[in-house]
Amino acid sequence: QVQLVESRGGSVQPGGSLRLSCVASGNIRRINAMAWYRQAPGQQRELVAMIPSGGTTNYADSVKGRFTISRDNAKNTVYLQMNSLKLEDTAVYYCNADTTSFSYTRTNSWGQGTQVIVSS
Repeated sequence: QVQLVESRGGSVQPGGSLRLSCVASGNIRRINAMAWYRQAPGQQRELVAMIPSGGTTNYADSVKGRFTISRDNAKNTVYLQMNSLKLEDTAVYYCNADTTSFSYTRTNSWGQGTQVIVSS
């Protein structure tokens, strides 16, 4: 069992910044990749950014140059720094983790979601 706990989102004005964090805990031998997804009302959940354990980061075109994903392996934590926020960034943001357990079972887990509202 893997638990993902996200920080609280918030409400910001366009052009503002917000930082999300997500801590993974539980039966984790290795975190293969961590990612942030988001889902706006009436829309499908979409990948925002992904950071694998040893590879390069990957961003949605809509956030490139504005968002930065990073991770602290010692703390099993992933961050999403969001700058120059736009109205269209309003969504529920979900943390995702691809992990391997101590019994070598691979699991994909989701956080509970955190609301980000960009509004003037």
